[in-house]
Amino acid sequence: MATSKADTMFKEFKEHSVAEFFKKNRQMLGYSSLGRSLVTVVHEYVTNSLDACEEAEILPDITVAITKVDEKRYKVRVQDNGPGIPKAYIGKALATILAGTKFHRYIQQRGQQGIGAGGCALFSRVTTGKPIHAISSTGNSAFSCDVSIETVHNKPIVTNQEQIEKPGFKGLSVEGEFADTKYEMGEHSVYEYLRRTALTNPHAQIKLIDPDGKEYLFARAAENLPPKPQATKPHPLGLTVNDLLEFAHHSESRKISSFLIETFARTTQGKVAELKEVLRDVDLDKDPKEMSWSDAEKMIEAFKQIKWIAPEAIAIIPVGEKQIEVALRNILNPEHMSVVERKPKVFRGGVPFVVEAAVAFGGNSGRKDENGETGYAGNILRFANKVPLLFDSGNCAITAAVRDIQWRRYNIDLDSQPISIMVNVSSVHIPYSGVGKESIAQEAEIIEEVKLAVMDAARGIQRYIANKERIHHEANRYNTIMRYTKQLSSDIADLTGESEEKVEKKLTKLVAEHFPKATEEEEAEEGPGETKEDAEEEEE
Repeated sequence: MATSKADTMFKEFKEHSVAEFFKKNRQMLGYSSLGRSLVTVVHEYVTNSLDACEEAEILPDITVAITKVDEKRYKVRVQDNGPGIPKAYIGKALATILAGTKFHRYIQQRGQQGIGAGGCALFSRVTTGKPIHAISSTGNSAFSCDVSIETVHNKPIVTNQEQIEKPGFKGLSVEGEFADTKYEMGEHSVYEYLRRTALTNPHAQIKLIDPDGKEYLFARAAENLPPKPQATKPHPLGLTVNDLLEFAHHSESRKISSFLIETFARTTQGKVAELKEVLRDVDLDKDPKEMSWSDAEKMIEAFKQIKWIAPEAIAIIPVGEKQIEVALRNILNPEHMSVVERKPKVFRGGVPFVVEAAVAFGGNSGRKDENGETGYAGNILRFANKVPLLFDSGNCAITAAVRDIQWRRYNIDLDSQPISIMVNVSSVHIPYSGVGKESIAQEAEIIEEVKLAVMDAARGIQRYIANKERIHHEANRYNTIMRYTKQLSSDIADLTGESEEKVEKKLTKLVAEHFPKATEEEEAEEGPGETKEDAEEEEE
């Protein structure tokens, strides 16, 4: 029997592991340019440390040490004081792609996909051929080992495992050597990444030791851990037809009505009764596994026709307005700031999310120039689940939303004023535009919420700038009039026979009454970003 062309072609048909795929496409994980690759390594390990510490209810204490091996090769060590990793899981946790404790849970965490640490092990192997060295202690004893990844089957290789004495140590230390990297300073550097991480994680203490041995300490600004997020259910709004069918076909419920109540947030007997009024031709008493595509389409439309309570906030723990204010004051020390936190909303898939935004004016706000000086133009600080996003800004929903705002309406010029716009999107599932997790997909619901939050914060700055301009205008008028007070006092004194000093005193008081803002500014010189309450405390 003759061999067909199709038979010949499909002799080359092979199945490949996800590790093999990312080995050939490492840029998709963030390992593209030299500087970005180094930041990506630090980002993956630091976010894992923060998640582990918070879940174990430990105030994070993280050290990042970077050592130069040669021009394009660096060693990176990240050590935390978290719960550590048990021996049985060390290989899968540090050297397996798409394995972890996060992807399958409907709960807010920084990491989502189970790619990060495994991606670092892969990057180390393909650039240096060396394994990751790990030291872990869960509190009772410590052990060390070398961990690498076998890409053909996406499996970990654990070698040189041994018990060690490390008194007082609890947590995890990972160290790897990475080529095709470079340590740089600037807005896309390891330093800037950690500085911004400290901004949205004021409960964490982070130390950076750079290749020259210089230490930078981002001190803990809050002594309390943020509340732990709790697992939640998807919200009916935002579900797609396919989402609903998948949930239905995996349900153990006997009726569609009970399936809706048990599977989705904010769904009660009352809501089911409302749905029955809308869904005249869908039987809610039948088995959910019997739900057809047509049934699901009608239900999705029905969801949109009734009023729902907003998603539960228990699964999402944003930074918080007070914490953002503390962090911005510590890092940017702005002249004025305006912080806004929106209520939870949902996007595609019924996933709840919360947007926080802050606009800071003056102080160290704004973009840095070549000399490290700030203030010549505005900048955008993007975050997702409290994690800084330094790259791919052009593809990000946050950037798209900020650029779509008519800033002139708020008396703000991003091209010349010292403005920093901070946006943090928190969710149980951030829709990243790529597996490198450096930008948020431009979902319409997220863009709209970011715009509303930033515009609300911008109005606070608008009021401040307008008031500042009024005071400045009033001060100019006050100073102009006061220049003639002495001469006028002398003339009036000659005409009336009154004491010149007495006349001048009365005139000064009269002018001051007409320009109260100008005189207040003279009497109470508040520092940059200082509030009236701060001034009163200092006086006391």
